[in-house]
Amino acid sequence: MTSGDTAAKTPSDPVGFETHDHAGCISSALAAADTYCATEGLRFTPVRRQALEILLQEHRAVGAYEMLDRLRDAGFGSQPPVAYRALEFLVANGFAHKIERLNAFIACAHPGAVHSPAFMICRMCQSVAEAQSAPSRGALGDAARAAGFQIERTVVEAEGICPSCAEKVEA
Repeated sequence: MTSGDTAAKTPSDPVGFETHDHAGCISSALAAADTYCATEGLRFTPVRRQALEILLQEHRAVGAYEMLDRLRDAGFGSQPPVAYRALEFLVANGFAHKIERLNAFIACAHPGAVHSPAFMICRMCQSVAEAQSAPSRGALGDAARAAGFQIERTVVEAEGICPSCAEKVEA
């Protein structure tokens, strides 16, 4: 997701650690979600929209209970199904991903693009960057082909230190 004055991201471009127009990132992602839902006949309800906006506000994963707290603060109720249903909708429609390692959710950096995301999770600041992976290539693809297995979905998550935290450690 980028602002209109920069080149469009391709799924191979990592998103999350670099400096960018964050306001443009949020507004373009919300506009894309509005358009997609209208085209597909999906209900992009106020609570779903607010949940996506919360995920877009930071490039870090947000847990369901943090989401519930933030939705409640925005006036959307305090029952866990409120948050879970909104998050399920966002994941099912490609607007968000679940980070299994953290049991949390992050806005998709490439909504609408067919891709296999790989997540780089900073163990110090909890920021998350999304990049493209190629599960059908490399060792995993080779092992799957040797076993006659067809990969349909992968979750690639790497934990380490982001560039900003690495600079702080080195200083």
